[in-house]
Amino acid sequence: MLPKDTTDPEVTSPTEYELLPPSVPSEQQQSLMGQEEHMLKPEGRKGDHTAMCIVLASVSVLAIVTWVALLANNPVGAGWFAFHPTLQTLALALFTYGILTLQPTSQPKTKTAGFRRHQAAIFFVGFPAIMLGTSAIAYNKWIHNRQHMTTWHGSFGYMSLTWILIQVCLGGGSVWFKGAAFGGGAKAKALWKYHRLSGYILFPTLMFTVYLGGYWSHWGNTVVPSGILRFATYIVAPLLAVIGVIARVRPSKMNFS
Repeated sequence: MLPKDTTDPEVTSPTEYELLPPSVPSEQQQSLMGQEEHMLKPEGRKGDHTAMCIVLASVSVLAIVTWVALLANNPVGAGWFAFHPTLQTLALALFTYGILTLQPTSQPKTKTAGFRRHQAAIFFVGFPAIMLGTSAIAYNKWIHNRQHMTTWHGSFGYMSLTWILIQVCLGGGSVWFKGAAFGGGAKAKALWKYHRLSGYILFPTLMFTVYLGGYWSHWGNTVVPSGILRFATYIVAPLLAVIGVIARVRPSKMNFS
């Protein structure tokens, strides 16, 4: 019997015929690599979503109770004053959303989208609303020959409005027209952290102003006679909103070192 020829294909080891995985065309590989580069990484931290829900619920309670209380108590008879609590709480809700939507962003694409929402909510809607609401109460006092800033609520209100004007100038000037108002480039960008820090201090001030107006004013006691509801709306809700916003702060975005 003749020895088998090991070069015969029929007796070659099966391992020499293992199939290789199908190759991916170079064009498809480049496409996949491009998709990976554009994939967004998760930006939320543990507890961020819960904090956001608490903030949104708190601000919603504040706005809804205020609007319902005013509309249910002869808003026409309130005259120009009726525009004050409604527009101020609307503006505050928009300011809150503008803060929340920009807080977690850390990637170029999400930063751009977040900034657009931030600017739309705060500058294009919230800012005009609070200006109109303040103008309404100022005009109402003027036509009734009443003095301005005779209460802590009024004093904090005008102080907060001045602060908001500074915020708009600082924030807008650092980004509009590539920050030309502040020298452009890195100089203008460096101011953004101060705008952010100032906003985080302004937000509790605005909530404190709402607390003074809603809980201690004659109007608040009249349209929201229930002490429990007034306590929940103008003390608990603003406090929870502030705590929730502060809990979502990214200190890394305010590097002052």
